[in-house]
Amino acid sequence: MKANRRKTIFRNTDAQVGIGTLIIFIAMVLVAAVAAAVLIQTSGTLQQKAQSTGKQATQEVSSNLMVKSIEGVRAKNSATAMSATIDLLKLKVALNVGSSPVDVNQVVVSITDGTTANNLVYAGNAKSYASTGASNGAMGSFSATDAAANLGKLLVANTTISGSDIDNSNHYFTVDRVRDEDSSFSQGNPVMNTGDMILMYIATTSPSAELAGYSDVGITDTSDGLISSGLNLVPRTVVNIILTPESGVSTNADFVTPSSYGVKETVQLYP
Repeated sequence: MKANRRKTIFRNTDAQVGIGTLIIFIAMVLVAAVAAAVLIQTSGTLQQKAQSTGKQATQEVSSNLMVKSIEGVRAKNSATAMSATIDLLKLKVALNVGSSPVDVNQVVVSITDGTTANNLVYAGNAKSYASTGASNGAMGSFSATDAAANLGKLLVANTTISGSDIDNSNHYFTVDRVRDEDSSFSQGNPVMNTGDMILMYIATTSPSAELAGYSDVGITDTSDGLISSGLNLVPRTVVNIILTPESGVSTNADFVTPSSYGVKETVQLYP
């Protein structure tokens, strides 16, 4: 027979003590604290960057303009003596659904007739054409209150900046409000909010219209003399317009002018 086997359980209640153990414990606590601080700081930085990136991404996809319609106006001396070209474009512009406010002062309009291309800024923009470090780039005699006066200057005047003259017709565009329920839009502060609608005026005066010296464009007196924009919108001209806001996607509006303008002073071009 096998002898009985005994199992003995030893209880060891002793622990390591001493300055060495204490140093190791404190070191472990410090390392954990430093690691926690780094993680908290990193997570905070990443959160801020994520919020900023998300906001910018939202603006890029939501802040965009929408061209509702485009009309062309021919210069004239009378109802029977009119230009053979479209000499002024009237773009009806609104904000797309869910769009953020758009500062028209920062919008760049690019227009081409296939031969000439003009890049235009708002007539009240004091920076784009300004001298270095100055704020003298706005259209000459720009009015912060009178849209009609600004349109007249766009068609017949030029602007002197640092001793050099530039033609208003191929450097600027002007605007007027159509719908502005909260009265937030003005010539001096052209900011579009949801629901706003404006008319954007682009000079397309042809060299032939300048030479002919037509006295009116629509209801605007141009007896001081039209200034050519370099564009030549004769019948069957392919025109491309791009509106580029400060943030958000660009808006394109392409159209072909009719095969004949007939006796019409105002021609529907788009859509």
